Amino acid sequence: MSSQVSSLTIQTAQELLRQFICLDREPSSPELDYATVREALFLMVDRSDYQIFGICADNASKGQQALHSYLAALQRDERPEVQATTDDAVYIKYNPKTGLCRAEPYTGNHRGVLVSCQSAYDDDINETFGHLPIDLFEG
Repeated sequence: MSSQVSSLTIQTAQELLRQFICLDREPSSPELDYATVREALFLMVDRSDYQIFGICADNASKGQQALHSYLAALQRDERPEVQATTDDAVYIKYNPKTGLCRAEPYTGNHRGVLVSCQSAYDDDINETFGHLPIDLFEG
C-alpha cells in the first residue's frame, strides 16, 4: 500500500483506528492527522487477507466517490458502480470478494467509511474500523 516503512505498530494503528467507532466528526477536522490515519489503515489492510467496505454518505454520488478513492488508495483496480433508489443519504456495501455492491437508504446521522479487515486466522486482524473520514484519500 504505502512505499514508506510504517512508524506505527499494529497495536498503535488499531488503537488509532478504534477511535473512529461511531464517532461524529466534522469533515477535515483540524485536529485529525490524515497522514497518520492513512498509515494506520494501510498497516491494517496489509495485515488482513481481504476487506469489505461500507460507506454512509449524503447521497450515492458522494458515496461512490469515497468508495473509489479508498479503493484507489488501497491499490485495488475495481471501481463498482453504485445504483441507488434515492437521492438522499445512503449506505453502500461493497464486497470485493464477491463483487457485490449495493446501496440502500440510510437514515442514520453518521457519515464516513467502514473498512472491515478480515483474516483467515482468528489471531490476526479481524476488525471493522470506522466511520473513517469520507475524504481521507481525496485532494
